[in-house]
Amino acid sequence: MTGYAEFLAERAMMAAGEGFTADGLNSQLFDFQRALVVWACEKGRAAIFADCGLGKTPMQLEWARQVCIKTGGRVLIITPLAVSHQTAREAEKFGVDAAVSRDGIPQAQIDITNYERLHHFHSEDYVGVVCDESSILKNYDGATKAAITAFMHRTPYRLLCTATAAPNDYVELGTSAEALGIMGHMDMLNAFFRNQNNNATDTKGHWRGHHAPRIWEGKQWRFKHHAEHPFWRFVCSWAQAMRRPSDLGFDNDGFNLPPLVENQHIVPYSRPLDGKLFVEKAIGLHEQREERRATIIPRCEKVAHLVDDDSPALVWCHLNDEGDQLERMIPGALQVKGSQDDDEKEERLLAFSRGEARVLITKPRIGGFGMNWQHCSHVTFFPSHSYEQYYQGVRRCWRFGQKSPVVVDVVTTEGELGVLQNLQRKATASDRMFTELVAHMNDAQHMRPDNPFTVEEAVPSWL
Repeated sequence: MTGYAEFLAERAMMAAGEGFTADGLNSQLFDFQRALVVWACEKGRAAIFADCGLGKTPMQLEWARQVCIKTGGRVLIITPLAVSHQTAREAEKFGVDAAVSRDGIPQAQIDITNYERLHHFHSEDYVGVVCDESSILKNYDGATKAAITAFMHRTPYRLLCTATAAPNDYVELGTSAEALGIMGHMDMLNAFFRNQNNNATDTKGHWRGHHAPRIWEGKQWRFKHHAEHPFWRFVCSWAQAMRRPSDLGFDNDGFNLPPLVENQHIVPYSRPLDGKLFVEKAIGLHEQREERRATIIPRCEKVAHLVDDDSPALVWCHLNDEGDQLERMIPGALQVKGSQDDDEKEERLLAFSRGEARVLITKPRIGGFGMNWQHCSHVTFFPSHSYEQYYQGVRRCWRFGQKSPVVVDVVTTEGELGVLQNLQRKATASDRMFTELVAHMNDAQHMRPDNPFTVEEAVPSWL
């Protein structure tokens, strides 16, 4: 005789805990950090989606240390470019045996390297792997992403850490589950969603919905009937999300952000696009690219004027011509660009971290992940359609631990107002979606049936 509630629980798709009990945690961790490390160790394979400045680095270092103690093996932490040295400094601060390895030769119990150097390493040398800023994986080409996923799949203990798990693109939750070896991302979609277009291979689009996200625009993936709560129970069985300690029931004391001042600057000069008599909003990607290239000089002049003082400034661009023009216009500015080799990029990013350069110019896809630049409180940005790039670019400076108000100057033209408005729309939607993501996950974590079954029923043996 089996209760129907127990029968349903047995059929629920949940990630089983395959870890261990953490012991003797670092006393320097905050209470919410200790709780997350204990939870991640118990899971063995888990994801921590914690906002910028909440201490993902000390958490992943302590998780790695616990794995080393438990198994006697080594752990590899993989980071974005230049973040490896930042992680090593945090390890020294927290008394963790960790060191940067560039060539695949183990240097300590916990080795730290960049995603770009992973090909030098062998997965059999490690019992655990940490992917720092794991959302960056979607920025790599297919071969690189496949190599990273394959490397992780050969290790028994795995941890993903990122601040932005693309809350308006839940397929990324599927790719995270796949990297952890819990469920393939297409298996996840087929388990919890139905595709209105009957195209099981298409995963492009974004979610819409005023309250709980139910429809994924583009190819209309919809939650199956009664699948929404099971989906969140599945996600929270291997992931935890938070933007502040209170999301997990802890005190926010010491984790309050300074004011963020966002200014919009519309460059007055803008010539009509070819074939147009007046300046109009650029429609479509072709016109937007044409507008952006036609206005490089006035936009860069505006940015150069805005950062013409003695304080540090972080200048984000998207085009090589923008970066080169800004470098010429801003005395002493340091540019990090794609044509430089990884060693030069890394050294220049670290030079800005050390205060050796007052102004850093780079693209979000190069320097937008992982770096802590609380010494800088002035950011300039040319808008694009990528909210994640904007969010990550701003959060390099506006993060927990920043003491000064952060000023973000967004510079655009009349023709690109549509791009700016789209970015603002995505910002609003993403904030709402992440709030709902946290609420759903926390509700699921403590979920109780609205109408619990109390009558014992016999379940046929063939089930």
